[in-house]
Amino acid sequence: MIHEKRGRIRASAGRPAHCLSDAIPFEEVSVYVGAAVRRAPDPQLIGFLEAYDPHIADLALALREIILDEAPDASESIYQVYTVAIWFGFSGKMKDMFCYIATNARHVNLGFPRGASLADPNRVLEGEGKAMRHIKFASLGDLDRPFVRRYIRTAIEQAAPGGARGTGKSVVKTGGASSKAVKKRAKPRPRRVRP
Repeated sequence: MIHEKRGRIRASAGRPAHCLSDAIPFEEVSVYVGAAVRRAPDPQLIGFLEAYDPHIADLALALREIILDEAPDASESIYQVYTVAIWFGFSGKMKDMFCYIATNARHVNLGFPRGASLADPNRVLEGEGKAMRHIKFASLGDLDRPFVRRYIRTAIEQAAPGGARGTGKSVVKTGGASSKAVKKRAKPRPRRVRP
C-alpha cells in the first residue's frame, strides 16, 4: 500500500509500486504491472485508505490504476462516507459516472451505475437493483482476470458513446461519517465458527 509520510512514498520490494515497506521517492514509483502510472493518488485518498487492512488498500489502488489505464482522462471523485468510494466519469457529474470503487473490510467492489444493462457473459456481476451492479475482488490476483478490463471498457462506451474526454482531475468530497466511523467499519468482524 502507498503511504504518504513526510513527502515520501513507501513501497515493498517484489510487490507492485503501490505496496508498503521500504521508503522510496514517489518519482521513482512509476510502474504497476507494466503500465505507466497515469495519475498519482491524492494524498487524502491515501489517508482514507489507511483505515483499512493493507491488502484492501492495495487492492483499491491497483483497481484505480486499471481504470485510469483504460480511461486516463476520466474525472475522479473521491468520497469518504461510511466507506471510501472513488467514482470515475468524464464530466464530474454523478449522472455521467461509468464506474466506481467501494472499499469493504474484506473486499473491494468495482461497481457500475448502469450495470444492469451491461452484458454479463462471465456471470460475475452482483446486485439486484434496477440499475447498479458490482464485481467483488478479494485479492490482487482477481484483477488479472481478462474480463475485468472488458467490463470497464463496456461501461465507458455506455457512458460516453462519442469518446468523451474528461478533465483528468481528482476531487475529494467528504461528509457524512466521521473518520472514526470509517475506521470502525474498516476492521473485519471476527468470523463466527458454527459447531
